[in-house]
Amino acid sequence: MKSQEWQYGLHAVQALLKTNPEKVKELRLQRGRDDERIKKIVQMAERHGTPITWVNRKEMDKSADGRHQGVMALCEGGEVRDEHYLMQLVEQLNHPPFLLVLDGVTDPHNLGACLRSADAAGVDAVIAPKNRSVGITPTVSKVACGAAESVPFVVVTNLARTLKQLQEAGVWVVGTAGEAEQLVYNADLKGPLALVMGAEEKGMRRLTREQCDALVKLPMAGEVSSLNVSVATGVCLFEAVRQRG
Repeated sequence: MKSQEWQYGLHAVQALLKTNPEKVKELRLQRGRDDERIKKIVQMAERHGTPITWVNRKEMDKSADGRHQGVMALCEGGEVRDEHYLMQLVEQLNHPPFLLVLDGVTDPHNLGACLRSADAAGVDAVIAPKNRSVGITPTVSKVACGAAESVPFVVVTNLARTLKQLQEAGVWVVGTAGEAEQLVYNADLKGPLALVMGAEEKGMRRLTREQCDALVKLPMAGEVSSLNVSVATGVCLFEAVRQRG
């Protein structure tokens, strides 16, 4: 039996109905809301034969862990992609792989923001270790604004081993670290690339760092020593986009 979970928020639910409508088993909408965005979701749900229930706001407030915006969807749990899927993906791509690796990001808002940046930058997959990392939760999906459904999210058992397999497949592994000597703007990010971002506060783990082909950093001109991981991810991804043309 497949697990089920509630996803909530206008963007997340609309993205689900657009990309994976078969996953949505029930839609709950706030009674009294009839604005254009709700009407669009109703039309999409009716087109796919998705059951709709109208409930009062208090009932929705109790069910949602955060701002639901009057929309909730009961969905089958997301597909868990692993190392085997990742290596098949890399082998089948008709362009140089562009991968984002998150080494231990635990905050769902950060993961959601990273997925959103990854989607915008055209990343082929986002990779995270199974342990000490947040997975795809309703909060992640809501913050990601649909990117959690569009960008493959790969969960691996041993991150250092996965990075080694990627290197053997011709992928250049570039990690970010405050003590790196090279700025990200001076690094070559044009070819097959796996960009590694560290966890909140602690950065990359030792084994991950040792597996990297190169380390880069962002220039920090002020008193703050580092950026939030989701902000740093966006900056580094789009520097790679700029270089890759």
